[in-house]
Amino acid sequence: MTLNYKFPEGFWWGSATSATQIEGAANEGNRGQNIWDYWYEQEPNRFFENIGPEITSDFYHRYKEDIQLMKEVGHNSFRMSISWSRLIPGGRGEVNQEAVQFYNDVIDELLANDIEPFVNLFHFDMPIELQHEGGWESREVVDAYVNYAKEAFQLFGDRVAKWFTFNEPIVPVEGGYLYDFHYPNVVDAKRAAQVAYHTMIASAKAVEAFREFDIKDGKIGIVLNLTPSYPRSQNPADLKASHIADLFFNRSFLDPAVLGEYPQDLIDILKEYEQLPKTEEGDRALLKANTVDILGVNYYQPRRVKAKEHQPNPDSPFLPDWFFDNYEMPGRKMNIYRGWEIYEKGLYDIMINLRDNYGNIESFISENGMGVQNEERFLKDGEIQDDYRIEFIREHLKWLNKAIQEGSNAKGYHMWTFMDNWSWSNAYKNRYGFVSINLKDQSRSLKKSAHWFRKVSDNNGF
Repeated sequence: MTLNYKFPEGFWWGSATSATQIEGAANEGNRGQNIWDYWYEQEPNRFFENIGPEITSDFYHRYKEDIQLMKEVGHNSFRMSISWSRLIPGGRGEVNQEAVQFYNDVIDELLANDIEPFVNLFHFDMPIELQHEGGWESREVVDAYVNYAKEAFQLFGDRVAKWFTFNEPIVPVEGGYLYDFHYPNVVDAKRAAQVAYHTMIASAKAVEAFREFDIKDGKIGIVLNLTPSYPRSQNPADLKASHIADLFFNRSFLDPAVLGEYPQDLIDILKEYEQLPKTEEGDRALLKANTVDILGVNYYQPRRVKAKEHQPNPDSPFLPDWFFDNYEMPGRKMNIYRGWEIYEKGLYDIMINLRDNYGNIESFISENGMGVQNEERFLKDGEIQDDYRIEFIREHLKWLNKAIQEGSNAKGYHMWTFMDNWSWSNAYKNRYGFVSINLKDQSRSLKKSAHWFRKVSDNNGF
């Protein structure tokens, strides 16, 4: 067969997931509580069909079977996260030996199946005790995180070479401190700016700590959800709107992570509106000296914006939305279940931007995927015929391939996600996996996309 789209030698094929979304066993193995366990206890009604994080996809008990399936789906790499509240219940102090045993077993099992573990340290799951201290608003919590990171490097760095400090750090900022869709449900841009800033300080300090460990072929990075901001038109007012959206939602993390400094325009806006975070002596040098080695890029949808139609209410809380309105492009292609636009070229645009403006940093697609409701409608002869997912991945891969042909330094593609998992407040509403999970008996079955992906991985192209 002829391959029209061939990928570089050693390309990483796999998927990504996170501890809270698949492990389950929330009250087992001496695990502490994180903000999700706590929020679910307080307000179960905020979660789809009142389904909480207690059992999720039960990876804690079924990881061996799941890793066999990963092999079957053609994985040579897999991104997981460590649960801080499992490894160090309460966020500080003694390491939990049952957690060490579990993560050692998972890592060893992956390696035994020729799947390289990529390990992320923080995926939206702050230990509740530390959240009660202020979470990322607190410098003390930053220090606790750095200690947790060091423990993880020490425990697992003999077998794990690829590490990530954070996944999508903008999301706890947006969800927890701007738009009320994550705990602690605060709406306060100044506190949001502090959380964002301290997250980047924590990341830089973890990078600094990592470099003191002599990890063979070790690389440390961050995973950012980059969302290109497209203006409605070339009118200067629309261009300005898209520039500001980009500053708030992309460059607020991308620039300090990769370039080691914040965009001056962003600082100017926050200053003008009195929203600047508190900083400390030495922070600037810390960020500059501890940029990441590798960048994970999560891409789902574009952001389309236009100039504001109306002046913001001066008595309402300050929000990034004071500077732009969202714009619905006529004729856009949609994933109707998630309400998200599908725009495959966005992936190419991100990669070319990284090539041209961010030193062509080594990167990979760390998440890209499609959530669909009631997938059992597509069940035929015991297999979900998810042709829509195959098409989604294939069309994104074509644009990724084009970016690579044009010199982009992209090393892999991980789909979100390996198996249907618990999606925060959406629980199991939309299914994303290569592997279907039956919530009644936790049985696993491969979808059509899993077999397709296996072929792509085997051929390193399609």
